[in-house]
Amino acid sequence: GLFKSPFNFKQSGESGIPVSEIFPEVAKCIDDICVIRSMHTDVPNHEPSLLMMNSGNTQPVRPSMGSWLCYGLGVENQDLPGFVVLCPGKPVVGPQLWSNGFLPGIYQGCHIGKLDPKKIVDHINNKHLTPGTQRQQLDLINQLNDLHVGQRSGDDQLESRIQSLEVAFKMQTEAPEAFDITKETKATRELYGEGQFADSCLTARRLVERGVRMVQVYYGNGQPWDDHGNIEKGHRDKGQKSDQAIAALLRDLKSRGLLEDTLVLWGGEFGRTPVSEGGNGRDHNHHGFSVWLAGGGVKGGMTYGSTDEFGFAAMENKVHVHDLHATILHLMGINHEDLTYRYSGRDFRLTDVHGHVVHDILA
Repeated sequence: GLFKSPFNFKQSGESGIPVSEIFPEVAKCIDDICVIRSMHTDVPNHEPSLLMMNSGNTQPVRPSMGSWLCYGLGVENQDLPGFVVLCPGKPVVGPQLWSNGFLPGIYQGCHIGKLDPKKIVDHINNKHLTPGTQRQQLDLINQLNDLHVGQRSGDDQLESRIQSLEVAFKMQTEAPEAFDITKETKATRELYGEGQFADSCLTARRLVERGVRMVQVYYGNGQPWDDHGNIEKGHRDKGQKSDQAIAALLRDLKSRGLLEDTLVLWGGEFGRTPVSEGGNGRDHNHHGFSVWLAGGGVKGGMTYGSTDEFGFAAMENKVHVHDLHATILHLMGINHEDLTYRYSGRDFRLTDVHGHVVHDILA
């Protein structure tokens, strides 16, 4: 039942790391990439595994990683959300993947579906009052809110609502420019290519450049990489449509001096089996899979860990999702054991009671 990969792999870069033929542009960036080959998670189903990868727990109603990062680090740009999610549609589970959970609501991810600068803020844009008049109105509302808060001390939901309205007001002027990729040069646009995913990757760079703490980019709607059948056609097609944009993001960040301060993580919620499903597809596999990281203090041009000889289960230097989260927080300057929030009588954290920093991949 073993199913040989339908793709050729070529040793790439000075590091000589094998990269699939469906990612020729990413292969040219491999010396900036650290490939973790020994990832594993708890459950082989989309919903709990997506929740684990995004929020560190297979159960819902836990804060997402982006929310934890904004809670721990604060925001750099007061005029834009600290956590932006670029997703054309709804993946399995949906908004829970960027939820603030029990953290204050201001830390929830701001979901952007279609990248139209005019429509993005259309529902918060006041067409009847000038910005100056709006500011006066909002200042008056804030004075009333301060009185309201004084009578309800410790009401996180009320505080979050007030902060969200303030950000919404500021986004009217900041967001249209930040999301307008037509302001980029022709050369930059051509570097990324065309399509929703390419535009999202370019937008991600623009947002990071403007101080947005975390940007999460989803490829397509639903579960587009979930090829239980005809994996050669499915993966080759999606590889061709994403390869250029991924490599462009890395090159663009690097050329602007942003890659050293920006951590790029690429991967899914689990892997695929080394055996076939239906002859030419693969089923879910949570025992062993790969993700890669670049920039942000990670060593480039290296692989870490390995699976067994069949590519089924992580064996050497195993890395659980909790370990990945602990490492990401470490790279952001946060001790994952110290980043806690008290809720319902106990202290919660992204890594629960687990997680070890993978020091070997740190630059």
